[in-house]
Amino acid sequence: MGLLKKYFFVWGMFALTAPGLAQTSHTDERISLEIRKVFEASEDQNFRLFENTYIHSPDLVLEFYSQRDFREAWIEDGKLTRHAYEFRYLVRRAKYDGLVPEDYHLPQIDDFFEAREKNERYGSAMELAAADIVLTDAFILYAGHLYSGKVDPEHAVSGWNIEKKSTDPKILKGLEDALAEGEIREHLEAFRPKFPVYQRMQRSLVRYYEKEKEITGTWNPISIRTAIKPNERHAAIPVIRERLLFWNELEVYEWTDKDLYDSLMLSGVQAFQQKNGLNPDGVIGSATVRALNKNPRDLIRQTAVNLERLRWLPDTILQEFILVNIANYSMDYIKNRDTLLHSNAIVGRAYRRTPVFNAPMTYLVFSPTWTVPPGILRNDVIPAVKKDPRYLASKNMRLLTHSGNEVDPYTLDWSSISASNFPYMVRQDPGPDNSLGLVKFMFPNRYNVYIHDTPARELFARDDRALSSGCIRIQKPFELAYLLLADQPLWTGERILMAMNSGREQKVSLRRQIPVIILYLTFWTAGDGTPMVRHDVYERDQDLYKLLTRKIASDGLLQKL
Repeated sequence: MGLLKKYFFVWGMFALTAPGLAQTSHTDERISLEIRKVFEASEDQNFRLFENTYIHSPDLVLEFYSQRDFREAWIEDGKLTRHAYEFRYLVRRAKYDGLVPEDYHLPQIDDFFEAREKNERYGSAMELAAADIVLTDAFILYAGHLYSGKVDPEHAVSGWNIEKKSTDPKILKGLEDALAEGEIREHLEAFRPKFPVYQRMQRSLVRYYEKEKEITGTWNPISIRTAIKPNERHAAIPVIRERLLFWNELEVYEWTDKDLYDSLMLSGVQAFQQKNGLNPDGVIGSATVRALNKNPRDLIRQTAVNLERLRWLPDTILQEFILVNIANYSMDYIKNRDTLLHSNAIVGRAYRRTPVFNAPMTYLVFSPTWTVPPGILRNDVIPAVKKDPRYLASKNMRLLTHSGNEVDPYTLDWSSISASNFPYMVRQDPGPDNSLGLVKFMFPNRYNVYIHDTPARELFARDDRALSSGCIRIQKPFELAYLLLADQPLWTGERILMAMNSGREQKVSLRRQIPVIILYLTFWTAGDGTPMVRHDVYERDQDLYKLLTRKIASDGLLQKL
């Protein structure tokens, strides 16, 4: 049974045609009457026009038609308008926003349009009314998804706690203006995020769909046991060379030994590593192979989920902020849309994940002490002290009561102490070996997460920097402190260095609150159009993609996983 026939089967139970109105009539009044009947006949908000095809936004659709006295929006003189055809084209291209065209009634729209074109007839008033309602419902849902995302950012797998958009998108006004001005594309696209990176990512997504068509044969995974260095021979080199050629990291050239990792390949490997956030040392290790194994379909999925994450962000334009991208292991200080500082960062391990949230930074602490948090106390410090009470002294740590009195660890019976009955605090004194380094940057939050220095400088050279217990360690703490205190002339670079190395804790308040945004983006497109791909260190992309492609329920919402 075709879609339109199914529609008649369902709707025929309550569509009452007025006496003397033939189904072949095309007058605007009859179409308007049929639109009104749909809402009058519906006993609840989960009504459908086609079998298994629900109107997802019945309240908004009803409000839209009520405001226009149930006059049709996409039909004129019994014919589909050019606006209707333009909107169908835009729905088909929803995949370039990382969305699913079928969510917006594309099969039903196509079925109706094709029936009109093949049969060369306008259709009955009921058919035209149904098509009009479906197009309206599709626009409302599509615009809503462009504005704030298809998936609830608070779903169980995202770990996303950034402040939501607070403004009303005014979708119905956008639809009415689009129809009145004949500018469907402009008004629909106005609901997209205003960030320039969003449009750049869309262009990357279009390119990945094009690259997918270029694949010939199978995309077999590359496997190596040991890293491959330049001028070494390896059986995987021919496939690696093919991948670099496929991604335009190499120009076609003639090689003398197909298994040799030659100097011409080296530059291609380094460029590929750079785009994938890896140390561009030219050594083909497991991380480089993992990136080479991603095919265009993998990158289509990865781009789609990150477009969704951008749709979750507030649309407020900030003049000054600190941005941490967990998946990129990086921190950027941005002012007036210019990146004044970029620093490598170390973030939480997979089992101690750095949360995604935003909060205002309000003060700095030079030569900080470190009060060991409960998790590290339970998992690391107490077991170490029970093995050797000298552990605390070796780490420049002191045992304190909660009133601040120091306790001699050698006077305690550690065999009777556990994390559940531990009545003390452990605090590490300031110094070059302090776990927080020489300065910490505070933006009070419920996660007790902050940005700080670290004595373990060698870790910044690693590709995988998910190594902390949740806080963000940065490679350039002095530079950040200097920039943040630039509006306090007494805090010269020399004074900052003295405070960092004084061995005495000192708090300095900022004169303005600086927003800190901690994101998780595994893909974005740089300003020059270069796609930047990152490893999904917290393995969140796959779960989000499942939700992003899950069929929408009758109420237009998705269930949480």
